[in-house]
Amino acid sequence: MLTPYDWQEGMNNRVSYIQGRIERGAAVLAVSLDAGIIIFTYRRQSPKTFEIYDKLAFAGLGQQSDIEAIRTAAMEFAHREGYSRSEQDVTIQRVVTAVSTPIKAAFNDFSTAPALAISLFAELGTTPDKDQFYVMDFDGDYHLHRHTASLSGTEHPVLSLREDVPLNTNPEKAAQKLATIWMHVTSNGGETEVSIEGLTPEVLFMERNSVRENVFRQIEL
Repeated sequence: MLTPYDWQEGMNNRVSYIQGRIERGAAVLAVSLDAGIIIFTYRRQSPKTFEIYDKLAFAGLGQQSDIEAIRTAAMEFAHREGYSRSEQDVTIQRVVTAVSTPIKAAFNDFSTAPALAISLFAELGTTPDKDQFYVMDFDGDYHLHRHTASLSGTEHPVLSLREDVPLNTNPEKAAQKLATIWMHVTSNGGETEVSIEGLTPEVLFMERNSVRENVFRQIEL
């Protein structure tokens, strides 16, 4: 018979296992600008930042297969909503709510493997104040953020995004500043030596007032 203590111990072991698997993942940083939303990270091979719908973006940290599964689920839900309802009904809040349900169920079910990933979802608004960022944990819980958001496999906080990257910063300059912040975060405030050998910077930008139909573009560093 499973006692409450057994359940709690099993859950703690599950959390420790997941955290151990994702703690070495490359941090993801996102910030609102007057010009749009910029998402910055480093990757080894597979991409970590994605377009999932018009003005909706996704980034993940953790096991690549689980990141891809979450991305696919989010994209399929968004396109299904857009087809059956309307494009205006496809909001990041609806996408996150739908995606979190199976992740939460898998985390609480000891007979299934949990998602070894944490996720960031972003929605581009008409102004920076209208931008929305949702950070979803590996247990399916999620929280809304404004102006900035980040994913990190460590507990070192990301505190200076808004101060270091003001709203009026141009996207290319913002990418350079985020690269510096990323190094600081990854090195635990400069306490740990960090090597980016074999890593490629990945910068996804959503342009707020784009004249193009597709607002997404990659920024090269």
